[in-house]
Amino acid sequence: QVQLVESGGGLVQPGGSLRLSCVASGFAFDLHYMSWYRQASGKERELVAGITHVSDMTTYADSVKGRFTISRDNAKNTVFLQMNHLKPDDTGVYYCQVISGRDHWGKGTLVTVSE
Repeated sequence: QVQLVESGGGLVQPGGSLRLSCVASGFAFDLHYMSWYRQASGKERELVAGITHVSDMTTYADSVKGRFTISRDNAKNTVFLQMNHLKPDDTGVYYCQVISGRDHWGKGTLVTVSE
């Protein structure tokens, strides 16, 4: 079955950086578009970034453009989210997502940006 396992979250000060990872299994990772979403407390889940299966195209939410970078390593079935210049508004649970037959989600990793 499809499994997505996120890691790399934590507490960071404003202006800091974190690198999130999502290890995937149970499907042909190298043939699927991958996305990162986030959900802040009391808010709806929102798309943060996406990447095509061969990394030739990426997309970002306007709020993270120029600060976040999505990438992937198909040999390791892993997608990454490098987050720089973090702001308190970036706080939330970050989820990895893939559509393989249906929507699949990981359990998420918590990112807290605070002094």
